[in-house]
Amino acid sequence: MRKLLRRASFISKQNLKQRIEVFIAYFNQTLAKPFKWTKTGKPLAA
Repeated sequence: MRKLLRRASFISKQNLKQRIEVFIAYFNQTLAKPFKWTKTGKPLAA
């Protein structure tokens, strides 16, 4: 996220929101990886 906002200028809040949403979509398709738990523990009691 910092790479997106660093040294950028935005003409409006809507423009900023749009750039963030485009970045999130790109990140989710190219860089995101599923998280796999490695620790097993006691089950939670309600």
